[in-house]
Amino acid sequence: MIQVTLPDGSKREYQDGASPLDVAESISKSLAKKALAAKVDGQMWDLVRPLEGDACVAIITDRDPEGLELIRHDAAHVLAQAVQELYPDAQVTIGPVIDDGFYYDFARKEPFSTDEFEKIEAKMREIVDADYPIIREVWDKDAAIAEFKRIGEDYKAQIIDDIIPPGEAITVYKQGNWFDLCRGPHLPSTGKLPKAFKLMKLAGAYWRGDHRNEMLQRMYGTAWASEKDLKEHLHRLEEAEKRDHRKLGAQLDLFHLDGMAAAGSVFWHPNGFQVWRQIEAYMRRRLDASGYEEIKTPQLMDSVQWEKSGHWGKYRENMFIVPDFIPEGEEGVEISVPEDAKLMALKPMNCPAHVEVFKSGQKSYRDLPLRLAEFGCCHRNEPHGAIHGIMRVRQFTQDDAHIFCREDQIVEESIQFCRLLESVYRDFGFEKIAVKLSTRPDVRAGDDATWDRAEAGLQAAVDAAGLPCELLPGEGAFYGPKLEFQLTDAIGRVWQCGTLQLDYVLPERLGAEYIASDGSKQRPVMLHRAILGSMERFIGILIEEFAGAFPIWLAPVQVVVAAISDDAAGSYAEEVAAELRKAGLRAEVDRRNETINYKVREHSLQKVPVIAVVGAREAEERKVALRRLGSNGQQILSLEEALVSLADEALPPDLKRAPS
Repeated sequence: MIQVTLPDGSKREYQDGASPLDVAESISKSLAKKALAAKVDGQMWDLVRPLEGDACVAIITDRDPEGLELIRHDAAHVLAQAVQELYPDAQVTIGPVIDDGFYYDFARKEPFSTDEFEKIEAKMREIVDADYPIIREVWDKDAAIAEFKRIGEDYKAQIIDDIIPPGEAITVYKQGNWFDLCRGPHLPSTGKLPKAFKLMKLAGAYWRGDHRNEMLQRMYGTAWASEKDLKEHLHRLEEAEKRDHRKLGAQLDLFHLDGMAAAGSVFWHPNGFQVWRQIEAYMRRRLDASGYEEIKTPQLMDSVQWEKSGHWGKYRENMFIVPDFIPEGEEGVEISVPEDAKLMALKPMNCPAHVEVFKSGQKSYRDLPLRLAEFGCCHRNEPHGAIHGIMRVRQFTQDDAHIFCREDQIVEESIQFCRLLESVYRDFGFEKIAVKLSTRPDVRAGDDATWDRAEAGLQAAVDAAGLPCELLPGEGAFYGPKLEFQLTDAIGRVWQCGTLQLDYVLPERLGAEYIASDGSKQRPVMLHRAILGSMERFIGILIEEFAGAFPIWLAPVQVVVAAISDDAAGSYAEEVAAELRKAGLRAEVDRRNETINYKVREHSLQKVPVIAVVGAREAEERKVALRRLGSNGQQILSLEEALVSLADEALPPDLKRAPS
């Protein structure tokens, strides 16, 4: 007999050779029907694979994250079988699970076309309907290589030869007459795979990711637990396409990107930089009110500083290095850099520079906490393939700050930061915040007692701020634990933005110290923190969150005064715009010889929040007709009423809360 421990701690006995399916059936028929696989002592396990002794067993269904991953894994196998049944000349290589789906790489001389997706999907549904049992087999390595070579699967044979150590057995999964090399686990049969899958796109991929190897054809797909989930996913993709910040950036004349002129850097246009300025001004007010002192530090720093901080050894390949020397020679002659030239580096982060500011002048325990903030421009040598619009760039600006404090101030400072961050996110319209606490890694600096205090402090901070927190054991930085803050946007996507990291190491490496109350010299604790993260990325998130229709306080142009006809109302439109500007609004005038419907439509496409329509009657009565973006109606107000109403509406959230 074997003893099985269930997730609730209860124990049951089964005959030797019992499988997780037997366990599920003993609990309930409905659970057995929903079961896809199991976790056995923490390891994923095929549902019908016999248990090998006493074990802790948890049944996996499609409601579990592991269940969805299993569905996608099996969808990849069904795709590969379908392709090979339709195109016998195609060889299979690898087919992993990825975010929201899967892909499979095929070797085939003739290129696939997306026009063939419907036919392939139909074949996949046939394989599901066939309900082939998925059978796990253990093969000898040499026998496996010989078999895959025999059927013309040279890539699979190469994988086995390169990856599997000599003498080690491998696992193969069969479904019908088709089989594939795989660690598993898999669903009990192809019939268990929901038909909620769809092929999405084709791409090229080098074998083993090496450009010197053959180019393969990568087929991407998505798979979900139900048709409803699939439809919701496809709707999100459709919405994401509409909201793409790169398209809206061009449409609204916010910015442009030029890979030839400055790869990975943003050219901000007046409209886009107006959004930037409003965010930066808002953040400055919030930081000032929270006791931060703003500083500005150098872009270039000596390599010695980066060596001291540890970045030179760990991060140098991602830094832009600049030799510090004056070139000599005639114009047009190639410049050679002396081998002994001093090296400088564009800063990839602001932390070491902030320590230098802290070190200037003697600090006392009475000076702590010291909160130093900077909208710091940083450069990181991101690979060209990783650059994505303004979401991932080489030059970016962080709303960075470092809090230097005593150990007894960690909890309170962390609480204050969490509350500030939550308030800022709410002002930008983000209500759903997820917090992850990454704890001590295996390789770390500092003793366990220090880590205990640090982790407890950060946990207390999120608890006090009322923010639910998920633990990520072992994911902390080597110098301390960290909090990661994730936002969920209007279409359900999650974005990593804010961070709070606790650091005992950098102050030690760079020699930061303060005079304690007993006159001794002590190291400060350093809290690295950001709320928005990268300004560029956060603006990209906002563009997609609002689909370009910024709330009025952020909009580049808040009001357009559109004259019905220039003769009758042109001068009054100019007067209205001038009064709006005096009231602090960003207003423009449209006196063109176009119909008012044309003007309203054009400015609506430009996402202008308010269009103030004026004609002869409005000019005579000194009124305006306000049309708001997304509304078909209009509001008739006197000019004085409109000025008061719009000025109040356009106030940033923090100023609206400020006492009058």
